[in-house]
Amino acid sequence: MLRCISISIFFIFLFVSTSVLAQVTPNDGDWKSNSALLKNTNEADVMIRVGDIDNLGFGFAPGFNPFTGKATDIHPYPWQPQKNDVPGLDRIIVGSKFGKKQQPCSNDGYSGSNPAKPIPIDIPLESAKGVKITGAMLTMFVDDFQAPYLCSKYLAYMNGKRFGNLENILNTLNQGGPIGKFISVRIPPELIDLLNSSKLSVMIDDTSGAADGYAIDFVKLLINPKAVLYQNSITGYVRDKETNEIIANAIVTVRGFGETTTDSEGKFILNNLPIGLIVAEANYTGYQSSSEVFDVIQDETTEERTIFLDKAKEISFQDKKVQVGEAITLNNIQFKVSSSELNTESKTELNKVVLLMSQNPRIEIELSGHTSSEGTPDGNIQLSQSRVQSCKNYLISKGIDEGRISAIGYGASKPIAENSTEEGRVKNRRVEMRIIKI
Repeated sequence: MLRCISISIFFIFLFVSTSVLAQVTPNDGDWKSNSALLKNTNEADVMIRVGDIDNLGFGFAPGFNPFTGKATDIHPYPWQPQKNDVPGLDRIIVGSKFGKKQQPCSNDGYSGSNPAKPIPIDIPLESAKGVKITGAMLTMFVDDFQAPYLCSKYLAYMNGKRFGNLENILNTLNQGGPIGKFISVRIPPELIDLLNSSKLSVMIDDTSGAADGYAIDFVKLLINPKAVLYQNSITGYVRDKETNEIIANAIVTVRGFGETTTDSEGKFILNNLPIGLIVAEANYTGYQSSSEVFDVIQDETTEERTIFLDKAKEISFQDKKVQVGEAITLNNIQFKVSSSELNTESKTELNKVVLLMSQNPRIEIELSGHTSSEGTPDGNIQLSQSRVQSCKNYLISKGIDEGRISAIGYGASKPIAENSTEEGRVKNRRVEMRIIKI
């Protein structure tokens, strides 16, 4: 990909940079500062930002608002990080195996400019101490990710734990140019407890050896988000890839932000989505899941996209056909009151899941934990999350990629039997598996 930018344009960018950085906004603080902490904003109870808001030092065009979803103009490369830039930000980075493995595809030119290897981006969390955390999301301004074009496969981590929602977006981006773009990612319930640490360390890596250099301008952590300030809708269709026939009642999901089903014409609408690049996934019984990227921009109509699905092979579990979206109770996983320890019978049952996932490497699952009604609602949520996390940890210990497993605790909110009898309470203390992708 050609990226020949003249020196004169480079200095124009630098001039623009100095002219637009001098601003302070209520939800982001001083854009020139490499850190910002704000409480009780319109966006969240706590906002913590690392990195200055300056498009990698090149600046934004006059009047450009990076939070409304528009992509930047093409900017120059290479460049060197400044002395005060936050580690992991405002610099070209490549995966840890770049130069050590053969490149799987073409090369981008970006990665030949003295790049750094993956560097954790540390977000301090001392200011969140004492805050009851019920939810969180990350927003980021990312630059030149090109996984589909350059055959990279990004892995994302928070404090060493895989962060699948972020991987899901990064591995669909095509930001050749290079250009920058805003993205928003919900932190799933299974990772919320990481926010009780002293810092949140976010790291992105690619182990394919791809020449896919990338950069990140800034990262914002929103604790207890209140509202998505910039939002829009997406519309599209789901069709059979081979026949082009519409698929009604397909499930379409934007992870962490919404879910809907297609109507009788195969059409879907999802409202109140954050701006930026959005990945919508479609699932329907008998088909492999698939996704499309939507470019969501404030006050602009988002282009309709069609998600095409391929027929999936039949898969069985416990001698029954498994369908996408179906909840299956893992029968022999039971817990003592207030315990999340797995017993021998539980491990035997989970070994069946290990076999299913080993034989079908495309499968992704959600494990959901449920309790009986004893105890407090908050305590039951925590207990169910702990129990289902124990199940996930066991699957990982048997070699299943943790990126294929999500885990969420629902507490006592979804009973399947009466809690007035011990027999009913035992049934309610359960773990369910739902196939979310085949």
